[in-house]
Amino acid sequence: MSKASKSSKEPLIHITKRKTMAWQKAWLIRIASIVAALIVCAIVTTSATGLDPFSVFSKILEGAFGSERKIWILGKETAVLLCISVAMAPAFRMKFWNLGGEGQVLIGAWMTAACMIYLGDKVPTPILILISLIGATAIGAVWAGIPAFFKARWNTNETLFTLMMNYVAIQLVAYYIIIWESPKGSGKVGIINQATNAGWLPSIGSYQYLLNILVVAAVTVLMYIYLQYSKHGYEIAVVGESQSTARYVGIKVDRVIIRTLLLSGGICGLCGFLMVAGTDHTITTTLAGGRGFLGVLVAWLAQFNPLAMVLVSLLLCVLSRGAGEISTAFGLNQSFGDILTGIILFFIIGSEFFINYRINFRGSTKAVKDAKNAGKEGGLH
Repeated sequence: MSKASKSSKEPLIHITKRKTMAWQKAWLIRIASIVAALIVCAIVTTSATGLDPFSVFSKILEGAFGSERKIWILGKETAVLLCISVAMAPAFRMKFWNLGGEGQVLIGAWMTAACMIYLGDKVPTPILILISLIGATAIGAVWAGIPAFFKARWNTNETLFTLMMNYVAIQLVAYYIIIWESPKGSGKVGIINQATNAGWLPSIGSYQYLLNILVVAAVTVLMYIYLQYSKHGYEIAVVGESQSTARYVGIKVDRVIIRTLLLSGGICGLCGFLMVAGTDHTITTTLAGGRGFLGVLVAWLAQFNPLAMVLVSLLLCVLSRGAGEISTAFGLNQSFGDILTGIILFFIIGSEFFINYRINFRGSTKAVKDAKNAGKEGGLH
């Protein structure tokens, strides 16, 4: 066969999976993607609204950091998102696709509200807080443990199972909101125990949200240590790589699946407890606000590293707060802020492609070699 014939059949582009990439280079790609996203956002802003893009960007930062109160609200929202994301990390590292974070948070919040309503005038606040904490983490663990048990025993589809559990939790909360509504006929629970503060977490000094932030920070550090340095963390990683290999080396896969989801659901239940007892002091069906699903994105972007999730959670909350600020400041539709947020997220997600894959053009020796190696590996399988 002639060289010309070989050249005509050779693809113009070879896409090969990278084995590894230095973390410095990976983060450089991510930073470059954010810079590119900001440039695109500037172009879109100028062409669509005629506004100075730098004034829009400054308003985004002002919406997140413009005052002490805004900074504390940003910290509170970041802590909630981070807590849910950290809860998702062990399950996703094990390749158990837990989409039930929304329901697990909500069921923990429901248990906390129930304890505060029914026991608020019967036990001292410290004991009530302890009962609420244990109840919320326990029911969150059970809520995640149910699909884990079915997955371990009968290999059911965990994605659909955990997703459907969200709707069960929403309807359960909706039912009890009608029972607990105050005043009657309002369809809302209102502030629980507002007169006595029974079951409310104490404030540290004058900082209402500081305790929540400190608790989530501690959970994040402990989860990092658990996943990186404990035997359980090692077993989670092995099960995620290959269940067959895990069984071969003596790991009880079913036990690992159930144990990991109990942990994941328990942390989500803890998040629900912190929201009701620590900040909101009420419950609604939209309490989680979609953060159960957003936590999946945070966990994935951070490559299931709890410490990296801090930065990703902060970035998403800054964008969310900033989107609301520019809508108010410039009289724009809320959708415009969401468009800018979507552009930035698109570039960040897209950067992961270049971190995990290499693009080589026709004639590249390395591309041909990688393609041949990939073909040989495929033949072995």
